[in-house]
Amino acid sequence: MSEPPNKPASLSELFWAFNRLALQGFGGVLAVAQRELVERLRWLSREEFLDVFAVAQVLPGPNILNLSLMLGDRFFGIRGAFTAMAGMLLFPLLIVIGMAALYGEMAAHPVVANTVRGMGAVSAGLILATALKLAPSLKRSPMGAWPALLLALLTIAAVLWLRLPLPQLLLSLGGLGMFLAWRQLRRARAEESENP
Repeated sequence: MSEPPNKPASLSELFWAFNRLALQGFGGVLAVAQRELVERLRWLSREEFLDVFAVAQVLPGPNILNLSLMLGDRFFGIRGAFTAMAGMLLFPLLIVIGMAALYGEMAAHPVVANTVRGMGAVSAGLILATALKLAPSLKRSPMGAWPALLLALLTIAAVLWLRLPLPQLLLSLGGLGMFLAWRQLRRARAEESENP
């Protein structure tokens, strides 16, 4: 990975950045993570964010927690990994415990039920907006923009209509995506060696 445009000055800055990121993410942190890490803090380029997030998705556990561990390790080693993870978990954990107790008391109330449904719609909108914002980065994909876009559409179709579970998606379409990228990278290397 290339050197990021900026990097956190201290473990404290890393902790508070991931804490701020976690506290902004309701129903999903992808949109917030992209805005914070790429646009505001400039710790990653868009392409680096996509690469790191792609790896975070295939590792077991929550995507954003995997991303925080990888970035913390990248900037400060094992101490950074644990600091970033603590930033992601500490205050949100306290809030979730408090809200779970409150929700247990008020779940049957219609206003609470409708509020939860509304949050789901907002989360879907945030994910869609992030996808649209990151779409121009597909031009730099080793596969090329059109195959990457087609693979994304196939994934959406497999989730929405075929209701494929994550392991099947990773093995089928994930494997296809890796194969296509590998083939294109191999082809590009062969062309480079022929035309030095």
